[in-house]
Amino acid sequence: MPIITISRGSYFHGKAIAEKLAKKLNYTCLSRDEIIENLEEFHLPEIKLMRGLDDAFSVLDRFPHGKKRFITAIRSAILDRFVTGNVVYHGLVAHHFVREIPHVLKVRVIADTDSRVAAEMEREKISEEKARYILKKDDDERRKWAMFLYGINLTAPETYNLVLRIGHLSEDDAVDIIAGAAQLPSFQETEESKATLVDSALTALISKKLFDFPHAGVVTKSGQVRITLKVPEEQQSIIKNRVEKILNSITEIKEYTIWFDSYF
Repeated sequence: MPIITISRGSYFHGKAIAEKLAKKLNYTCLSRDEIIENLEEFHLPEIKLMRGLDDAFSVLDRFPHGKKRFITAIRSAILDRFVTGNVVYHGLVAHHFVREIPHVLKVRVIADTDSRVAAEMEREKISEEKARYILKKDDDERRKWAMFLYGINLTAPETYNLVLRIGHLSEDDAVDIIAGAAQLPSFQETEESKATLVDSALTALISKKLFDFPHAGVVTKSGQVRITLKVPEEQQSIIKNRVEKILNSITEIKEYTIWFDSYF
């Protein structure tokens, strides 16, 4: 059975569909917020609430190389959870980290504007005009946020296997369609696809652990790891010892080599 990622517009259907689908398939339902809550270095409530570029800048700028560090951390956390399999994930951009993994079914859920506006009016007890403004603003900010952090267009249909429009289709219809697609041979895990995911997860973990070593390159194949570093020659022995200590603590590594490229 595949892993399933569900991306959505603001406030609408994705969470409910993911929860119903996980129950139907007997999968674990996992959200972006749950991932972030377990990022030790980014355990900040504001990150879960980031809506716009100003929020992203203000929060991530608290950390050295905050943007890149955040991407590295969340990528590792998501892939680590995906390796266990049987997951329905709902939230932004997870599909981006597994775009080359064939047994991940990538779904985008959208809804007609009028239904979203009506739901927003009811939820917030606001006028139609204000509801339309809020939804447009939030959708725009989500697109900008994804482009700022990951350089991707969330709305591009070619990045998904399925795009479902809720309106004529109900949430339960969407669940049935996704569950049906999950049975297709195209999305079944193979030894090769699982190995690719495991390698990706290990590469992400090592990249996270070696983040403070500038220009560290990581290549992983079946537990065999090659690390490439750029450091001045006089520092190579010290850096090598530090990197080896980190690598030796990662049990998934079967064997590793460390290479130094020319610093200049």
